[in-house]
Amino acid sequence: MKIFFLFTLFLVYVSSNAAARSRGKKMPAQPIKFYYLPPSPPCRAVIMTARVLGIDLDLIVTNIMEGQHMTAEYLKMNPQHTIPTMDDNGFILWESRAIMTYLVSAYGSDDTLYPKNARLRALVDQRLYFDLGTLYQRYLDLYAPILFKGEEYDDEKADKLNEALDWLNTMLEGKTFVAGDNLTIADISIVVTFTNLEALDYDLNAYDNVKKWFARTKKALEPYGYKEIDQSGAQILASLLKKN
Repeated sequence: MKIFFLFTLFLVYVSSNAAARSRGKKMPAQPIKFYYLPPSPPCRAVIMTARVLGIDLDLIVTNIMEGQHMTAEYLKMNPQHTIPTMDDNGFILWESRAIMTYLVSAYGSDDTLYPKNARLRALVDQRLYFDLGTLYQRYLDLYAPILFKGEEYDDEKADKLNEALDWLNTMLEGKTFVAGDNLTIADISIVVTFTNLEALDYDLNAYDNVKKWFARTKKALEPYGYKEIDQSGAQILASLLKKN
């Protein structure tokens, strides 16, 4: 009787732990459709996030240079006609940072990449907003006219980008990663800008904290396709920019 009782407890223990593991490793019912272009920095950030989470993406190349984002089918899905765009079994979402937060919230086995603690999450959000509205925007302000319009390098816009780099350098004082001691989606979002800058031989020597963070983040993301996803995409963009 005692043996039967212990065996029953063992089965309950195994069953409950298996269920917990299953809940913790929830994955999409089918691969998430992901409309993207390989060189796109925001697309690269989402793909690396999915890799970290172990999520399979059904990658669908959407060449904006050829107008593939302006078809009636695409506009019905995303009237803003931007990439990346995600289709998770009928749930449509665009804007890379929104997609990244969704993936972690829906499928992360823990909250390391995007903390549930209100203050820690707020810090990650602040860094994401800084990236969206300031850092990446100033990178675009400088380089998009060169890429898409063939304009000359603008020193005033470079100064504005340097100002943002200096702010990030201060934010990183005493921190291992941009929002604390561990890698978060804020690092993954921000790192693609620096991968682009590195490919363009942009001088980062004045920003010691940034340089050390960049090295740490690249190393942390190496197991998740940093070179094949991020560096290769940056090299494509750099080759296009250097032709102008």
